[in-house]
Amino acid sequence: MEDILNLRYAMDTFYFLVSGALVMWMASGFAMLEAGLVRAKNTAEILTKNVALFAIACIMYMVMGYNIMYPDGGNGYIPDFSFMFMFGGDHDPAEVLKTDPAAWYDGSYYSGMSDFFFQVVFVATAMSIVSGAVAERMKLWAFLLFAVVMTGFIYPMQGYWKWGGGFLDAAGFNDFAGSGVVHLCGAAAALAGVILLGARKGKYSADGRINAIPGSNLPLATLGTFILWLGWFGFNGGSELVLSNVAEANAVAAVFVNTNMAAAGGVIAALITARILFGKADLTMALNGALAGLVAITAEPLAPTPLWATVVGAIGGVIVVFAIIGMDKLKIDDPVGAISVHGVVGMWGLMAVPMSNTDATFGAQIYGLVVILAWTFVASFIVWMIIKAIMGIRVSEEEEYEGCDVSECGLEAYPEFTGSKGSGL
Repeated sequence: MEDILNLRYAMDTFYFLVSGALVMWMASGFAMLEAGLVRAKNTAEILTKNVALFAIACIMYMVMGYNIMYPDGGNGYIPDFSFMFMFGGDHDPAEVLKTDPAAWYDGSYYSGMSDFFFQVVFVATAMSIVSGAVAERMKLWAFLLFAVVMTGFIYPMQGYWKWGGGFLDAAGFNDFAGSGVVHLCGAAAALAGVILLGARKGKYSADGRINAIPGSNLPLATLGTFILWLGWFGFNGGSELVLSNVAEANAVAAVFVNTNMAAAGGVIAALITARILFGKADLTMALNGALAGLVAITAEPLAPTPLWATVVGAIGGVIVVFAIIGMDKLKIDDPVGAISVHGVVGMWGLMAVPMSNTDATFGAQIYGLVVILAWTFVASFIVWMIIKAIMGIRVSEEEEYEGCDVSECGLEAYPEFTGSKGSGL
């Protein structure tokens, strides 16, 4: 019996680590997607942001974020604050079960270190959402300073309220893998920054016209989308937490299938919607449709049937097209559509939960949605304001024209093609 328990412990720990590695791979997906959807003169800078934010997220979550999100105590609203990740939880499963047979599902069934690793790549994902929305005109170091606060404090606080056993969890709010805790949180932080930052030069004309600013590398953006699609199996599948018994193995398989079907539904729905609205098969809308389907199903990828998961993703794919159009009409300039994909569709994902999970209620879902949105937006807006007052958040008009690659990084991603002064690429 002890050998079987040890094997289960090892299997679940390994599954957690592999799932975390898949989510970490999503960082490359965000980097490629964003690099493909910005202009060539801003490519090196957006890649620098993505590499640096991941490193910052890892360090800040170790120093303070994990202990805020999963504290030793707290009143449900404010956790007990402590610093430096000090894991427990590496218990001998046989010894644990001798004293409490139910303890196999209290967090003692995998290594505490594997839990930290899985959680830290989630906070990096939330921060990656911000980088694309503020691309092409934000100062690099202002962004990185915000990343310190976002990953060390803002994200972990609302994460504690749900996944750390706080008041949202007590209220019955459901968010399986993070349509709200991760995606809406990242989008709300991005929205606050974009509002203070303003639009890129030339995006909106004085007469009200909206001018398209095409990305530089659609093959790269497509590759990034496929990488994110792959990584999402770890994102949602790993959130089941356990693999080592028949019921949990079947649940993981269902999560994988539903995640995949939602993405497929999102692609087709966004493509058809774009064809109806624009008369063309818009690749960027198809890519955002895939991501929208993934975001939508993330709040509840286990309960739906594969057919319903496809419908949930398809509705997300339709929503994201109209959301991107709506953001432009409001003059909210988001170069990669991150606020629409992760924010607007993240809300849809939360509200879709009670349609398949009978334990969820619309009231609790609305409550969680409003709390996450309000907390993250207000806290982020304050932090962005402080950074703006201290060092500014936007590059100069000349630097924006030349490209952030030169002004912020001192090099160009495509030196053979961009030329001096950005050449408008």
